[in-house]
Amino acid sequence: MENKRTCLYDKHVELGALIQPFGGFDMPIQYSTIIDEHNAVRQACGVFDVSHMGEVTVRGRDAEKYVNHIFTNDVTGAEDGKVFYGMMLYEDGGTVDDLLVYKMGENDYFLVINAANIDKDVAWMEEHTQGFDIELKHCSDYYGQVAVQGPESEAVTEEVLGIPCKELVFYTAKYLDIDGETIVVSRTGYTGEDGFEIYGSHEFIRRCWDELMASGRCKPCGLGCRDTLRFEVGLPLYGDELSAEISPVMAGLSMFCKLDKEEFIGKDAIVKQKAEGVKQRVVGIELQDRAIPRHGYAVLKDGETIGEVTTGYHTISTDKSVCMALIDSAYGKLGTEVEIQIRKKTFPGVVVKKKFYEKHYKKD
Repeated sequence: MENKRTCLYDKHVELGALIQPFGGFDMPIQYSTIIDEHNAVRQACGVFDVSHMGEVTVRGRDAEKYVNHIFTNDVTGAEDGKVFYGMMLYEDGGTVDDLLVYKMGENDYFLVINAANIDKDVAWMEEHTQGFDIELKHCSDYYGQVAVQGPESEAVTEEVLGIPCKELVFYTAKYLDIDGETIVVSRTGYTGEDGFEIYGSHEFIRRCWDELMASGRCKPCGLGCRDTLRFEVGLPLYGDELSAEISPVMAGLSMFCKLDKEEFIGKDAIVKQKAEGVKQRVVGIELQDRAIPRHGYAVLKDGETIGEVTTGYHTISTDKSVCMALIDSAYGKLGTEVEIQIRKKTFPGVVVKKKFYEKHYKKD
């Protein structure tokens, strides 16, 4: 099956981007170098095409009730414009997907899901609409999306795009009417830096991209540095740190599962896991060497395999060889010494916190 292309695909080709398949799409991995683009986001401003992400709207009398039923976080009585991070779970606690839920108005929710999971997620959501008075609309083909990220992102979004956004605090969003269409802008991102995500029609997003590129005030960034950026601040990637086999409790994300909420799909499994503990969990590991631990490499203790690496890099911002790994919980305590097998050699490492770099969000 041929990969899909976003509304900005031709722009990436024009800029000479390295294009590779990701989540069923042909996506730009890098334009210059991953290090260059990573540093642009940490120090100034970078722009990502994230039009491959999926969007679903939930509207109607039971919208809040339905979202609370399928989503681990609690949207009860939330103010308009509030954004929530959380998961959709199978009954056994495994993760369908992690996602953002935007409360845009009364009985009006905007859900943003991962590209690789769009068809599966939408089918799963539709399966669970019974008994709820809602309209579930799959809008992924309508929306394009750009992410403007970095310490200068507010000034760039306001001055280059003319999108008023400075009053938004982290994890809030609003509708804006621009040139006869309603767009969504949120102060969110996947980089650990301040930033904005803008959703609109393909035509609108193409115009935004052109204006941003013409301004000379931001760098185009590919999915390569999106991964290094999210990894450094300990943000999970579905398929690596979360999956049908990896629950939020195993991933260390149970704070996004609100157990005081009446019910959500998978709640009983999460309650049980929290009470009884889990066999494996995701930890951070720092290597004392410059060798790079990659996805799938074995983690050992005294020569015995105790798990495997989910994501690993030599970090760009902190110059350390680190990884996240799913390992037996017995060895998950901070300071535990382990080894990582890299080809035929093993390298000593130590269990550390998963956040390898401090986030820089605008909180007020």
